[in-house]
Amino acid sequence: MPRYKHYDYNQDSMIVINFEEQIQPGTFEYALHYLISDRLDLTPFDELYSNDGKTGGRPAYDPAILLKVIVFAYSKGITSSREIQWCCEHNIIFKALSCDSVPHFTTIASFISSYPLEIEHLFEQILLVCDQEGLLGKELFAIDGCKLPSNASKEWSGTFKELAEKRDKIQRQIRYWMSEHEKTDKESDDNSRQERIEQTVSTLNNAFDKIDQFLKTQNPRAGVNKQGSEVKSNITDNESAKMKTSKGTIQGFNGIATVDKKHQIIVDAQAFGHGQEQHTLKPILAEVRERFQRLRIRENILKDGVIITADTGFASTANNEYLYSNKINAYIPDNRFRSRDERFDDQKDKYGHRHEENRKSTRYKQIPANEFDFDPTKNTCICPEGNSLTFNKIREDEQGNQTAFFTGKLLDCRTCPIKDKCMVNPESADHRKGSGRQVSFRVYSATPTYTDWMKARIDSDKGKQIYSRAPRKTSLTAPVAL
Repeated sequence: MPRYKHYDYNQDSMIVINFEEQIQPGTFEYALHYLISDRLDLTPFDELYSNDGKTGGRPAYDPAILLKVIVFAYSKGITSSREIQWCCEHNIIFKALSCDSVPHFTTIASFISSYPLEIEHLFEQILLVCDQEGLLGKELFAIDGCKLPSNASKEWSGTFKELAEKRDKIQRQIRYWMSEHEKTDKESDDNSRQERIEQTVSTLNNAFDKIDQFLKTQNPRAGVNKQGSEVKSNITDNESAKMKTSKGTIQGFNGIATVDKKHQIIVDAQAFGHGQEQHTLKPILAEVRERFQRLRIRENILKDGVIITADTGFASTANNEYLYSNKINAYIPDNRFRSRDERFDDQKDKYGHRHEENRKSTRYKQIPANEFDFDPTKNTCICPEGNSLTFNKIREDEQGNQTAFFTGKLLDCRTCPIKDKCMVNPESADHRKGSGRQVSFRVYSATPTYTDWMKARIDSDKGKQIYSRAPRKTSLTAPVAL
C-alpha cells in the first residue's frame, strides 16, 4: 500500500501573510478595495464622530474598513451581522479587507442602520464612477421588483376597526383569566397553575397596551388607489404592508430596481410599502431623472430618448397617459400582450393549461358568457333562453380595460329550464337571498386611449424586440401620437 504525507484539515496553523497580497487584481474584492480606498469621498462620515483628541472617546473603526467587509459580505449573500463578524475572524479575504480587525456584530449593525443618507451618497458616487469608466450605456433602463419580507409579523396587521376588535377581544380574555386566577386562588393551592395564569395575563396585557397605544397615536393608513380607501396598518412596522407572493402572503416591502442594460448597473433602488407596482412608476422615473441631473450626467435623461421597459405589473391607464404626455420612450405590456402574439399560439398545447384541477370544477361546466347576446351600443344582455339581464355597472381596472357586469333576474333564473347548466349554484335561485346568473363583458372604446397607444407600441416588431432586450442596438425615437 503506498504511503502519503499526513494532512489534517481540522488544524490551526500560524502563517505569516501579507494582507495586500491576498487581494489579487481582477477580483471583486480588489475592485472594492480600490474603489473605497482611492475613488470614494468618505469625509461625510467624519462629521458623525466626536472622539477626537479634544473631546476624548475610544478610537472607532474606519468607515472604509466597515464598508469593505459589509459590501463584500453582501456580494456573497451574507447579510447577518453576526456572520460578518465570524467571517472577519476566520476568512482570509475578510481578514485582508479589514486588516485583521474584527468589528463586533453590534458595531456592524449600527453602522448599517445609522447612516442611510451617507450610504446613499456613496451609491451616487459609485454611479458617477461607473459613468466615468464608460460602464453606463444610458440606452435602456429596465425596471423590475421583488417582494421583500420585513421584520414584522403579519398577525399584527389590520384596519383600525379590525385592530380595535382585536384589542376588545384581548380585553375579554384578560377578564376571563383574571376571574380564573381568583377561583384558583380561593379553591386550590396549585402555585404552578397560578404562575401560568399570571404569565398569560401579563402577555395579554402587553398585547392590549401595544394595540391601544398604536390606535391612540396613529392615523388610519390610506391606500394608493383612486378611492384612497383604508388599507391594513401594522403595529410593528407601519411602513410595510401585506402583499401576495408566489410563496404566500408576507408582511414586507416591494423592492424595485432600475437597471442599465449595458453592464447591468443598478441606477436606482427603492422600497415601497404597498404591493401594487403601478403606483411606483412615476416616483421611480422622477428619482432617476433627478439623480442623473444632480450628478450632471444628463440634464433630462428621460427626454434624451432612453428606453424604459417594465413588466405588466406597471401597466395602467394613468401611467400610459403620464408616459405619453411627457414623451417618455417606454414599452410596458398589458396583461394580454402574449395572447396577441402569434409566437405564443402553441403555449397551451406545449405546456398545458394552468390550474388544470380548477378547470374541472363546476364553474367551467357553465354555459359560457359568449352564448349570451351582449349589445355594447345599448348596454343590454339577453340570455340563451331570451330573458333580459339587469345591467349593474361598468368597472375600469388599472390597465384601463372597461368591463360591463350583468345579473339575471332571480324570478327568471328560478323558473329557467336550463338553470342547472347555466348557474354555478342553481339552488341559490330558490332562496330570496340568492341571485341570478352573473356575466361580464369587455367593453371596447371607439376612440383610441392611452392604453391603445401602448398596445400598438408593444405589439410592433420594434416593441417586441426591445421588450425581449435583443442585443442589436435599437434607434431611439419619441413616442408616436395617438
